[in-house]
Amino acid sequence: MNSLEEAELAQFYRDRLLHDTLPFWFPRCVDETHGGFLHCLDRDGTVIDTDKSVWAQGRMAWLLATLYATVEPRPEWLAWSRHGIDFLKAHGFDSDGQMFFQVTREGQPLRKRRYVFSEAFLAIALAAYARAAGDAQAAAEARDVFASFRRFAETPGALAPKTDPTTRPAKSLSIPMITLGVAQTLRETLGDEDEWTRLIDRCIGEIRNDFVDPDRGCVFETVGPGGEFLDHFDGRLLNPGHAIEAAWFLLHESRCRGGCGDLTALGTQILDWMWERGWDREYGGLLSFVDVSGKPPQEYWHDMKFWWPHNEAIIATLLAWRLTGDPRYADMHRTVHTWAHDHFADPACGEWYGYLHRDGSVSSQLKGNLWKSAFHLPRMQLYCWQLLADDGDPGRA
Repeated sequence: MNSLEEAELAQFYRDRLLHDTLPFWFPRCVDETHGGFLHCLDRDGTVIDTDKSVWAQGRMAWLLATLYATVEPRPEWLAWSRHGIDFLKAHGFDSDGQMFFQVTREGQPLRKRRYVFSEAFLAIALAAYARAAGDAQAAAEARDVFASFRRFAETPGALAPKTDPTTRPAKSLSIPMITLGVAQTLRETLGDEDEWTRLIDRCIGEIRNDFVDPDRGCVFETVGPGGEFLDHFDGRLLNPGHAIEAAWFLLHESRCRGGCGDLTALGTQILDWMWERGWDREYGGLLSFVDVSGKPPQEYWHDMKFWWPHNEAIIATLLAWRLTGDPRYADMHRTVHTWAHDHFADPACGEWYGYLHRDGSVSSQLKGNLWKSAFHLPRMQLYCWQLLADDGDPGRA
């Protein structure tokens, strides 16, 4: 990948972000009546459900504040970010302090989950807003919400376990991975570098020691409490896109530390393993799930292609190329970039489809639901644009 190709890519990601993705979502998704964002959208942006994902509110508020701070101080971006945060502060919390997952348009509770990622995404939204607006109260609130996230995530018994821990104790990659990503954002937005770097190092150590399996050449989603292999459906399950997202968090950390060889090696090794296991050699694209032993996965959608793993792989391969200069990663980036834009992008109506069949044909024309909102795609476009532009602020979370 030469400098001309990098410049063209930077312009491509910038233009797609500012002239395709963002106009698809804003201002049409801003709920001026009840607050927050309406994000369950049909192909053309028509609202098809008014329920609100708490994840989406925090993620979109983070995006808008980050754009304000790192791209251009457009007043509407900051106002809309505050709009999403205010909705969550008013309607996002249950009486026990844990946040909901799904609420009605008006903010009435519908569902909680045994995860605390709602807290993670509100924390990054508050932190990004604090930086953008110079708001010390928002910074303090970001710390408080993240402390709540950690309390629920790290206290045994605070959340209902997936399986009976007395029968089969287990832990998930998602906790150290999300903690790592949020800590990186808080360090970049709130300062206190040593505090967050210590936490980041702890998360990296847990991922490396307990979830990375050099003998099998993979990263597990679920392991025993000490990293033990669980020879059951959940234990054998690999999620290539999720592991590749973890890989680019590690590569980002290497970049933050001036190109740390150890972190670059770990991140690229994870990328290599999970690309090998996840890339569909027949149809192209990343499979959603594979079994580490080659057995049939339990998830019946295992061979579908989802939008977000391809966003993560585009970032990871570009970061690997920039950190190593290895042309193999430039080739991988071209491969996933081209396949994803050929199959997910919708030139007629804008944005990306979320769900494809294995052969790359569209499974559903919706552009937003309780999981898909303005986050993974614009985060990828923003990160890749700024990485290629070398502006020193990758704007990530």
